[in-house]
Amino acid sequence: MTKALIAMSGGVDSSVAAYLTQNNGVACIGATMKLHPTPPQSEDAAAIARRLGMPFHVLDFQKEFRQYVMDAFVQDYENGLTPNPCVVCNQKLKFGYLMDGATELGCEYVVTGHYARVAQVAATGRWVLKKALDKGKDQSYFLYGLTQAQLSRILFPLGELTKDAVRQIALEQGFVNAKKKDSQDVCFIPDGDYPAFMTRHTGKTYPGGDFLDRDGNVVGRHKGAVCYTVGQRKGLGLAMGEPVYVCGKDMDKNTVTVGPNEALMHTTLRADRWFWHTIPELTVPMRVLAKARSRMTEQPATVYPEENGFARVEFDQPQRALTPGQAVVLYDGDTVVGGGTITEIL
Repeated sequence: MTKALIAMSGGVDSSVAAYLTQNNGVACIGATMKLHPTPPQSEDAAAIARRLGMPFHVLDFQKEFRQYVMDAFVQDYENGLTPNPCVVCNQKLKFGYLMDGATELGCEYVVTGHYARVAQVAATGRWVLKKALDKGKDQSYFLYGLTQAQLSRILFPLGELTKDAVRQIALEQGFVNAKKKDSQDVCFIPDGDYPAFMTRHTGKTYPGGDFLDRDGNVVGRHKGAVCYTVGQRKGLGLAMGEPVYVCGKDMDKNTVTVGPNEALMHTTLRADRWFWHTIPELTVPMRVLAKARSRMTEQPATVYPEENGFARVEFDQPQRALTPGQAVVLYDGDTVVGGGTITEIL
């Protein structure tokens, strides 16, 4: 009998994923990952597991989460980047260490409540990631960094469903979390105050410095370059007669450059740490649809291979606030071609 480990967060999505997997005749084991010292959301997850009659485990990955997600998050911000911790967590924790745990428990598959789909291409045998049918909930952008081996062992039962349908299933089953709100924030910074988290995490204080205009003139004082992201307008405290936005940061000099919205428009980026899905590697230029932020609509672009694993993405039209540290994900229709981490804006 097929066995699967269900990653259960205590939310409605993973609970319905567990129910649907079990309904398909799969032997299921529930598991919640304990990622940081605050009490895990395991009570609801354990209740659902009991309701479904499946074994349940809490797996302690605090050390790994701190190293690969929290420490890396701080390091990226200190280096002037804008990191994407959910991408790293999916890659390293949910489909890395958790998949190792699944193997130890004798499970062939890992099941999560992500809104995405996995398919195998008959002609090439390659596993590909596809968008969910509910485009408003699609999470393929955050899942691009999965390997062929990982994709071959993943089940996404919610990929063909809408969020409304998922909640309806939970209500019909009497799940305690049927009406639970979705979490929106980075899980280890629920209040969204990144600078305060960084100070708590590192014990460091981040000194203030100069705001500069695009000509290098000092136009004000900032609270520390780590506190700002490219494209930010709110919270700058500058009166310059027109709206200004963060256009760049120099972490060595602790300066933040501001300018008008048009200064944020660029057509070309370079990225590394690529994961390719539809192809083994990029060897020739390819037409794609690309998105460089999770909430951005994909835009027509061409991706060009470069040396040492880099690739260059040139959009047909200028895009706003392309940001080093963020992911750029490439699509062919509903299928993820690949994705990488933005290193510079050209």
